Amino acid sequence: MKIEKNKMVSLIYELRENDAEGKVIEVLDDTRPLKFLFGAGKLLPEFESNIDSLNDGDSFSFKLVAEKAYGDRTEDMIVNLPLSVFMMDGKLNEDICRIGNNVPMMDSEGNPLNGTIIEISETDVRMDFNHPMAGLDLCFSGRIVEVREPTDNELYGGGHSCSSCGSQQSSGCSGGCS
Repeated sequence: MKIEKNKMVSLIYELRENDAEGKVIEVLDDTRPLKFLFGAGKLLPEFESNIDSLNDGDSFSFKLVAEKAYGDRTEDMIVNLPLSVFMMDGKLNEDICRIGNNVPMMDSEGNPLNGTIIEISETDVRMDFNHPMAGLDLCFSGRIVEVREPTDNELYGGGHSCSSCGSQQSSGCSGGCS
């Protein structure tokens, strides 16, 4: 079966930084494939465009430049928050507030986002809200494991999953890996 809008896709891949020889970022194999409803907007559009019309068993290899993936790293996404945000009962919550910790937060409009604590001072906590893969060119190589019709739950109930390959928690690519 061919990949097209509203088909369930299962695939495996190896994700590398920059090109086919770059540092391995993630590997999804037959024991843990990526399963998603194609065209539902859960993956980066460029990732989907690179696998569009592939069939069961087809292999793929493509590169997604940073601008087509998670964008460039920007200083605007690094902010200082008052230390009081991390206080509980008058004491610093050290289980959460520690350098390198990834903390789920909300912006002023209630949208969820994750930030990594990069510095703690006596008054502020400096956090980086850039996506962990911002600024990276991504190279995917893999294989389509299965393409099938979705169940009603998958189509209407959102019963699909994503990995680091789309949306805020996932990827998507373009171009060819070199």
